[in-house]
Order: sequence, then structure tokens, then C-alpha cells
Amino acid sequence: MSYPTTDLCDKYADELQIADPMFADLGGKLDFAGPISTIKCFEDNSKVREALEEPGKGRVLVVDGGGSDRCALLGDNLAQLAIDNDWAGVVVYGCIRDSAEIAEMPVAVKALATHPRKSNKQGIGERDVSVRFAGVSFEPGAWLYADADGIVVAGRELDL
Repeated sequence: MSYPTTDLCDKYADELQIADPMFADLGGKLDFAGPISTIKCFEDNSKVREALEEPGKGRVLVVDGGGSDRCALLGDNLAQLAIDNDWAGVVVYGCIRDSAEIAEMPVAVKALATHPRKSNKQGIGERDVSVRFAGVSFEPGAWLYADADGIVVAGRELDL
């Protein structure tokens, strides 16, 4: 099911938060939507792996990596977990790696940039907490809609 962000903005302008246009489309899918689950971490993707190993049930994983450009928080192995476990997509406020492989995979990934270095693995981070970046507050359970035109967030599931 497609939810064009432009149409959502036209119909629900007063209900939406619109993310600043800073994210690149790096996955093989561009359109995705679902309830938000969050990770807050900095240069450690242990909690990202833990989340993606669980059933996604159509949720969107929003990763607040503090905007770090010193390592990647998602690579092709974790992207495959997102596919295998039914995650709608992943938004990373930070970097990913294995971008050529991820671009060929049927997964939606938005991130700031790419970086070849892997992250630390110390189990540091928080799950399902409110995070804020790109001018948007991402609350667990709120709905995220994304496509080639951007990311919008609503407090509830919307229809067109």
C-alpha cells in the first residue's frame, strides 16, 4: 500500500511533522510506512541488531545515531534481518555501509550517508524512547510515512 508523502501533506497538513530533507534513499525500496520503534545509540549498533532480530510486524525502526559520520550503524547483514523479520523500513540518523548491496535488496533504508567502518559492539543504547532529529520528534507507536519525497510523522495511522 502506497502513502505518497505529498498527498498526506495535502490532506493532513495540520497533523504532520515533516522531517528536514537530509536523508538519502539507500535501499532497494523507496516507499514505506508503519508504526515507529526507536533506538538511541552512538557509534554502537548492538541495539539495532537486537531490534532487527525481532519480528518487525510492519514497524519502522528509527535509529538516532546522533548524526555521527565516523562509523556505520547498519550494513547488509542487518538489512537482511530487516527483510527476514518483516520490518517496513529503517531510518538512520547516522551512516550505513554495504550501500551497493543494500541498494539491490528489497528493503527501505534512509540514512545521512555511508561510511565503511563498522560500529562498536558494547551493548550501549536505549530502546523505544522518544528521539528528536531532523526537526521531528519520533515517538514509539506514532506512524512514519516515507518515500522519495521525504519523511512525515503522524500521531496515528492515516488513510488516503
